[in-house]
Amino acid sequence: MKICGCTSADDVALAVDAGADAVGVILAEQSERRVGLDRFRGIAQSVPALTTLVAVFVDPPASLVDEALKAGAIPQFHGHEPAEACEAFAAGPYLKAYHVDAVRPPSRAEFGAFARPFEHATWMFDAAGADGRSGGTGRTFAWDIAADLAGGRRFVVSGGLTPENVGACVRAVRPYAVDVRSGVETNGKKDPDKVRAFVRAVRGADDAAAGER
Repeated sequence: MKICGCTSADDVALAVDAGADAVGVILAEQSERRVGLDRFRGIAQSVPALTTLVAVFVDPPASLVDEALKAGAIPQFHGHEPAEACEAFAAGPYLKAYHVDAVRPPSRAEFGAFARPFEHATWMFDAAGADGRSGGTGRTFAWDIAADLAGGRRFVVSGGLTPENVGACVRAVRPYAVDVRSGVETNGKKDPDKVRAFVRAVRGADDAAAGER
C-alpha cells in the first residue's frame, strides 16, 4: 500500500512506522501537496531502503522525471502523458493513472486499445473528477471495474479510500496495491491515527483473504 502526498520526512516516518510499503511525494504543480525539487531530494534521503519511493507527476518535463529517478524514485504519471513519454523511462517500473468515468466506464476492449502502447505500465485506477482534476478528488468508483479492465494483470486502486472502506476494496477485488492521500488526512495534514487505521485495515483484509484460500 502507498501513503501518498507525503510532504516531509516526518510524513515518511509516520507511514513507514505504520507499515506502509510505499510513500508518494507529489511533484505536480497542480497539487496542493506539491513539493519542490530540493525538498523532494531531502525527503527521498529519509526513505528507508526497503520502502518504495514514488514520485507523482502530471505532464512533467523529462528533466524533472530524470531528477526523481536519480533520487531512487519510481515515476507515477497521473496526467495525459503519451505512451512514448512514459515508455522512455521503462528501464524500470512505472505507474500510470487511468481515471475511471463512473457514468460511462470503458469496456475491456476500449481500455485495452488505449493501454496497449503503455507496455511496461502498472495501472493505477483512480476516480475521474467532474472538474477534470488529475486525482485527489476523494471520490470512489465501482472497484470491480478496475479488476475487469486489468484483465488478470496487477493493478492499483486509488480514489476515495479511507480506513473505513479500504478493507472492503481489498476483499472485493484483491488489487496488487491500494493508494491513499486525503483519506488519511485531517485538515490537510497526515493524521497518525488514520494512517495507522488504514494500514491495519489493509493488513486485516489481506490476512482474512489468505485464510480463505
